Amino acid sequence: MSDVQKFGDELQRASKDGFDASVRSFGELNKGFQAIATTVADYSKKSFEDGTRAFEQLIGVKSVEQAWEIQSQYAKKAFDAYVAHASKLSEMYVDLARNAYRPVEHATAKAARKIA
Repeated sequence: MSDVQKFGDELQRASKDGFDASVRSFGELNKGFQAIATTVADYSKKSFEDGTRAFEQLIGVKSVEQAWEIQSQYAKKAFDAYVAHASKLSEMYVDLARNAYRPVEHATAKAARKIA
């Protein structure tokens, strides 16, 4: 087998490995974005339900103090839920990036071992 033919075969193998890594990476991106979309939808639904519940409670109040208490409780609960949701989303985005990069990292390491 000539050197040119060996080089061509090696180039073809490297291209296939790179393509396979890209496909796996896009698959990881797809799974990650689906999980994030589900989390955002769940948070939005719960947030809407909590807001509706607080509004229903406010409709039946008998005093300003009672209204203030309901509103204060709702605001605290909404803020805590938002902070927890934002923290969870940031972790999900970090995991998404890590998982999407892993196939590319493995393909690059494999190619580097062949060169060395």
